[in-house]
Amino acid sequence: MKKALVISGGGSKGAFAGGVAQYLMKKENRDYDLFVGTSTGSLMVSHLALGMLDELKELYTNVNQKTIFSNNPFHIKRVAGEKVVSINHLNTLWNFLNGRKTFGESKNLRKLIKENVSRKMFEEIQKTDKEVVVTVSNLTANQIEYKSSNDCSYEDFCDWIWGSCNYVPFMSLLEKNHCQYADGGFGALVPIREAILRGATEIDAIILETEVTQINKIPSKNPFSLLFDVFDFMLAHVEKHNITIGKLAANHKGVKLNIYYTPTVLTTNSLVFDQKLMRKWWKSGFKYAKSKREELMTEFRPDVLS
Repeated sequence: MKKALVISGGGSKGAFAGGVAQYLMKKENRDYDLFVGTSTGSLMVSHLALGMLDELKELYTNVNQKTIFSNNPFHIKRVAGEKVVSINHLNTLWNFLNGRKTFGESKNLRKLIKENVSRKMFEEIQKTDKEVVVTVSNLTANQIEYKSSNDCSYEDFCDWIWGSCNYVPFMSLLEKNHCQYADGGFGALVPIREAILRGATEIDAIILETEVTQINKIPSKNPFSLLFDVFDFMLAHVEKHNITIGKLAANHKGVKLNIYYTPTVLTTNSLVFDQKLMRKWWKSGFKYAKSKREELMTEFRPDVLS
């Protein structure tokens, strides 16, 4: 038996995945051999492989825009109590004048990764029989790549985590090995199939979207918000494709697949990092996982909760 934990992309919504993982690993004592993450999932899997749930919670409930962006392309303001995101024209213009290829820069995230995924942690992972895999999109070669802790140096692994998290063109572009890399979610938002190809026989997959679309988008008012809507549309369909392929592969290989969706829409802009909301999402993820596991137990053993 080889158990895998798969975590999808989702930016700030990763806090919800942390709560789910905490319940599964601490309360259900689920022990995983393989951890596969995309985007925000890539940022989480090293801590999860070492059982560092408290440290991961501290990280995910204390980040903000400044800890992610060295040049923030967003301007966030409150309108009738709600956060409204628009383009920061000055910061974006500054990036273009400096010859950057993106609207914003996420170099602070690279520093955050180095500070929180230490060389010691990486070496400890390599000493165990656990494998940590992060997903990146190679824009130059037009293909998805999976980078394993078994095959990388520490510095390279930090680069791959950063590249997997970079939602271009709003964040930095990773240029490495004569190629340009971006968010792994552009090609594999939910890498269930990769976990199966690496030998997983049972998979817990945390998907940071609702199972059914629950909202209609507000009509775009500027090119910036339109670009966001187009990306969201494409990624929603990438996600559905990934899940369909993953389910088919699981059925074909006889793999047990447990899927955990978010029960409600957490946010319409996952690049806004609000500490208060992320603390709330972590708690709701923990509670949701508990109710989901009880539901599964009832499904397979109706007498358990009677």
